Amino acid sequence: MRSGEPSEALDLERDLPTTPEDVAALRRTSRLAPLDLEGYLRFLAQLPSPPVTDPGRARTPTLQPVFELPR
Repeated sequence: MRSGEPSEALDLERDLPTTPEDVAALRRTSRLAPLDLEGYLRFLAQLPSPPVTDPGRARTPTLQPVFELPR
């Protein structure tokens, strides 16, 4: 599907403003050695687990009545 209007170019100064602290953090991270797969997996293992939810409940609206077709 195509849009009839061309997209507007992203203006980083206007649309993605950064602070001097943001720039300093990006410069610090660019000097770090890249992680290999094992190091990345160790990093991920240190993060807390996401909350477990019942996927069946997430799909069912709680405030909507059940829809039934007339016979």
